[in-house]
Amino acid sequence: MVKYGLDYTRCRWILPLLLGIGVIFGIIALAGRGWLESQTLPYVHRASLWESCSRSDQGGEWSCESLMGYAWGRAAAATYLVGFILLVICFALAIIAFAIDTLRFNFIRGIGGLLFVAAVFSIMGLVIYPVKFSTEIEMTGINMFSWAYGFGWTTAIMEICLGFFFCCLPNYEDQILGNVKPTYFYSSP
Repeated sequence: MVKYGLDYTRCRWILPLLLGIGVIFGIIALAGRGWLESQTLPYVHRASLWESCSRSDQGGEWSCESLMGYAWGRAAAATYLVGFILLVICFALAIIAFAIDTLRFNFIRGIGGLLFVAAVFSIMGLVIYPVKFSTEIEMTGINMFSWAYGFGWTTAIMEICLGFFFCCLPNYEDQILGNVKPTYFYSSP
């Protein structure tokens, strides 16, 4: 935003917009049923953060079992949910911070720190789930971690990257607010 001379008033909503996209990806990850799916025929297994479903080789109805009956299932869901709630709080704080005419840069650095905490919680849930799922749930055939699990990782990566942006943004406070005289590299003879 600073190096290429983009106007602060036009670009001030980019970071909250990216946080909003991260919230949408987090909702998809929480609600999605595609955390784990059978990769090859017969498609006999699928799972979400909340439940594991399987069916016989001939097809038929899915029989689902809640993962909340396992301690690791509750831990994975709780840590990912805490990370998501922190992300939503950061989104609300970013909207407030960027809506104020006099931008509070220390406030923005705090949002960045909170985003790093959210990323830690999200990654903890995203690591607990596959490790314990693959060891404690019986699976047949070849299975893969699928699209909803990918949205979870995308959310965690966005939390880390946006945390860096929010933490580094106060270093360019004067340039962003227009308090620095522009430097020209061309001098007339």
